[in-house]
Amino acid sequence: MDHDLTLLPEILVSVFLVIGGLFGLVGSIGFLRLRDTMQRLHAPTKATTLGVGGVLIGSMLYFVMVEGRVSFHELLITLFLFLTAPITANFIAKTHMQAKLQEKDLPPSGGKYGWAVYDAPPGEENDPGR
Repeated sequence: MDHDLTLLPEILVSVFLVIGGLFGLVGSIGFLRLRDTMQRLHAPTKATTLGVGGVLIGSMLYFVMVEGRVSFHELLITLFLFLTAPITANFIAKTHMQAKLQEKDLPPSGGKYGWAVYDAPPGEENDPGR
């Protein structure tokens, strides 16, 4: 009977690890197959976020169900990813826009100042020293 109690946590942890690995694999394949930088930015980030999430959930379940303690490392890793991934994606997208796209090819920005990659902020147009 005791063996059945340890089998369930092992199965749950294994399922989340396999799911996380599959999402990571899909993200890697998407990164290799997609041609454009913006496509490469989109597909792997979605799949990889779910992949890392699956691995972190599996790790949390392991520590809670098998070791009997709560581990905060996974929460810190999640916080780090949520803080750094959007900033990195924004920098990559802006760099791609500046290097590969012309301002005339972009849709309207929705604001009165235009795209931040192409336009200087108000009041700084004639101040190259800044």
